[in-house]
Amino acid sequence: MPADPVAEAERLRVSLARRAQRLVSKERRAELAVGGGFLLAAAALALLAPRIGHVGLGLAIAYVACAAAATQVRFDIGGGITVPIQVVFVPMLLAVPAALVPLLLMAAWAVGMLPSVLSGRLAPSRLLTAPGNSWFALGPAIVLVIAGDRHPIGHPGVLALALAAQFAGDFLSNLLRERVRSGPTARELAGEVSRIYLMDLALSPVGLAVAFATIQHRWAVLSVLPLFGVMSVFSREREARMEQLIELNDAYRGTALVLGDVVEADDAYTGEHCRGVVRLSLNVARALKLDAERCRNVEFGALLHDVGKIAIPNEIINKPGKLDEQEWAIVKMHTIEGQRMLETVGGVMRSVGRIVRSSHERWDGGGYPDGLRGEEIPLESRIVSACDAFDAMTTTRSYRKGMSVDVAVAELTANSGIQFDPAVVSAVLEVLERPSPSPAPAPAPPDGGVTAVPMLAEASAAPSMPR
Repeated sequence: MPADPVAEAERLRVSLARRAQRLVSKERRAELAVGGGFLLAAAALALLAPRIGHVGLGLAIAYVACAAAATQVRFDIGGGITVPIQVVFVPMLLAVPAALVPLLLMAAWAVGMLPSVLSGRLAPSRLLTAPGNSWFALGPAIVLVIAGDRHPIGHPGVLALALAAQFAGDFLSNLLRERVRSGPTARELAGEVSRIYLMDLALSPVGLAVAFATIQHRWAVLSVLPLFGVMSVFSREREARMEQLIELNDAYRGTALVLGDVVEADDAYTGEHCRGVVRLSLNVARALKLDAERCRNVEFGALLHDVGKIAIPNEIINKPGKLDEQEWAIVKMHTIEGQRMLETVGGVMRSVGRIVRSSHERWDGGGYPDGLRGEEIPLESRIVSACDAFDAMTTTRSYRKGMSVDVAVAELTANSGIQFDPAVVSAVLEVLERPSPSPAPAPAPPDGGVTAVPMLAEASAAPSMPR
């Protein structure tokens, strides 16, 4: 499944903000638990395992330096980062007594973090993550110690077992870390780290080739440094592209917010209503497990679903009573007008325009403007439609009092499969049944600037809506 560039950009935004922040208490506890366990296991392995083979201090320092250089080549992928340390780790296992490798890798992580700490780009407390980040080295080292520390290049079974132990140890340590931090479940974590493990798997043959070279020339590991230099260029270019995507995404969000403010200035009810629909729509989109890009489109579609009302005369929009047929026909043009306005903006807003156009279609085909039916209607529009209706029913207007939530839920349920997508109605009910969490404070940006608005709003049990 291809990576979602919007999701990648948002993760990079969070990652960059976190790096300059101190570990909070829950993160510190997680790192002390995971890192402490690593230190105990690594020290026991180094002290108690039989030491087969030896390496000079200079060569050990060279391996640590190369591994530290690898940590400078960062690729933010999925829920974490990956670095090409596998290229050094594999030959290190074969050139250095395996029992010492985990502690050497921990030293490499710490050395690699020092430049960022000294420059202020990384909080000093982040050094506590070095032991926990080194858990991946323990499994392979134990496998090689049990195997008699023989040179395993001629034993593919030992290599395969060592690689499996690497992934298992890393996953379990990360799972413990996330459990202490109340992070993702095992299944969610597996989805996040799978791409990282695929990268490690792809780099393992390169590391094995370097290991072959070190048989003849023990300093051959230094040959990886130019490779890391090239990879670093690609890493910085990718990060720059992600930052540009963040800026572009923020520009689109800014455009949407400005248009939303215009609607609110013209009609206070419509502005407040749009915010209510956004909150509920985003939570329904998440309940339906839409990806980040589609959630963004739901956010913009919910915010702008009434933007076309700018073109409708105020005397009709604010009429204190029911509309006649001619006035209603004019109001129904607002979805077409909204699409036209957003297509003029272009880019992402073209997709949002299609959502806005279809936000008043009905599941049974009786909606407007195109009479679409069932799954012909974009899912994002079906979400906005149901949330729009619920919010409208629970909001007081000049000509009627808002319904109670219970009555509105009953009305929504009664129209499931008629006006609304049954799956969307089920998701709305699921969201409404959840307790409303307290909003988490937004992280401070690393440069002291203004924190960007998060893409996904907090859950809300109270929505709103227009005609």
